[in-house]
Amino acid sequence: MSANPAAPRIAPADPPYHPEVQARLEALMPPGVAPLVLFRVLARDLRLFQRFMGGGLLDKGHVSLRQREIVIHRVTARCGSEYEWSVHAAIFAERASLDADQLRSTVYGGPADPCWSPEDALLVRFCDALHADCTIGDALWADLRAAFSAEAILELLLLAGFYRTVSYLTNALDLPPEPFAARW
Repeated sequence: MSANPAAPRIAPADPPYHPEVQARLEALMPPGVAPLVLFRVLARDLRLFQRFMGGGLLDKGHVSLRQREIVIHRVTARCGSEYEWSVHAAIFAERASLDADQLRSTVYGGPADPCWSPEDALLVRFCDALHADCTIGDALWADLRAAFSAEAILELLLLAGFYRTVSYLTNALDLPPEPFAARW
């Protein structure tokens, strides 16, 4: 991290935004809440903003909100992206029924922590394997196949990869924490 955590390495775009960017930001952000710094940095370039937003998986899919958030929290924590982890902790943790012990475990713990159910621990193991080796071994794959559909596993893989990319962005851009965000 740089010596000046209040200023990202690339300045965010300021309003007025391109109409497509403005419409997307209005759809994403609650009324009265400023767009995330990450979104504003990407808004500098319409093409990059559109591609990034097109890669998101925050809709209803093949995994539950809780499963999605465990993966996002663990991936961003393992990648050292406090910015993204803290945004998700502030916005989604309560809705995903992630308690303080579980949030702490995504950063400092592991799948053997007593706060995790067997299925939750499987997701933590999944994230750890991808982080360490960029693949899934046969035994873990068999465990995943026993718990999730093929489509859900594909979604989990895409989700983990997308949030590793998000972590690269937030870390390299040296984004300051959002004012509302939790911290680890």
